[in-house]
Amino acid sequence: MIEMIRNSILVVDDEKANLLLLSRILDEKYDVYTAKDGASAIKKAAELLPDLILLDIVMPDMSGYEVLDALKRQSVTRAIPVIFVTKLSSPDEEEKALSYNAVDYITKPFRPNIIKLRIRTQIRSVNQIRTIERLSMTDQLTEIPNRRSFDNRMNVEWRTSIRETSPIGILMLDIDRFKNYNDTYGHQQGDKVLYAVAKCIEKSLTRPRDFAARWGGEEFSALLPNTDLGGAEEVAERIRVNVEQLKIPCEKCPDGMASSVTISVGAASVIPDNDSSLDRFISLADNALYEAKRTGRNKVCLASE
Repeated sequence: MIEMIRNSILVVDDEKANLLLLSRILDEKYDVYTAKDGASAIKKAAELLPDLILLDIVMPDMSGYEVLDALKRQSVTRAIPVIFVTKLSSPDEEEKALSYNAVDYITKPFRPNIIKLRIRTQIRSVNQIRTIERLSMTDQLTEIPNRRSFDNRMNVEWRTSIRETSPIGILMLDIDRFKNYNDTYGHQQGDKVLYAVAKCIEKSLTRPRDFAARWGGEEFSALLPNTDLGGAEEVAERIRVNVEQLKIPCEKCPDGMASSVTISVGAASVIPDNDSSLDRFISLADNALYEAKRTGRNKVCLASE
């Protein structure tokens, strides 16, 4: 089932009547938030991250131009599209507004249908961009996050661990003897195994911030914020057991089920500081994975310096 997206809009105007009118026009299809001045608009934009901002130009504390300039200077709000809705109707003002990288310019008094159509156009663009970004961050075969997505998430959680002086765990996981499996049962069956293992890893992670991704080939990774080495070992073992118990349909197998599929796992955890190396941290887990492979497979090995 496709989840319907209900987009959000922040309306910024110092006149209460305009806020009420725009809210009434838009709230049937969108989540509408309001702000009466520039300072609160900047704050709410950073907190709510709306999909679109409708911004008046003439306001007592800050002009719309100043608000838009402040939004563009903040990394979290820089990409939010802004439509100016203003009583200033001269061509020079419209040109100035668009030079500030506003996506559209609507003059007051406005017609409700024009507002709806222009907003619909911008919201469609936002959703198309969001879909493209989501697809670029998802592995198409397994339907879990890809390496690029993992790298982005890791950088965020790494900085959080440094700031909070908290441990962070990582697992590197690899399907055992996957090449032999492919050679025996074919690449289509191998793809089924990759999908099943990916979903098993994802479902084995129980906390909201835990994050699984396909690293590449038959290798996967799992990010475990606020997790020490003992906790990482516990999660790794749970995943290993769950994968071992998988039952994957296989037409070429004698009993109609897949042959035994197992994984090897390397686990690492650190409390990083500003001098810590993220690459070194990942290498620790990778080396532990190699040790698990070297010493028999279908096991968890812990990283050590």
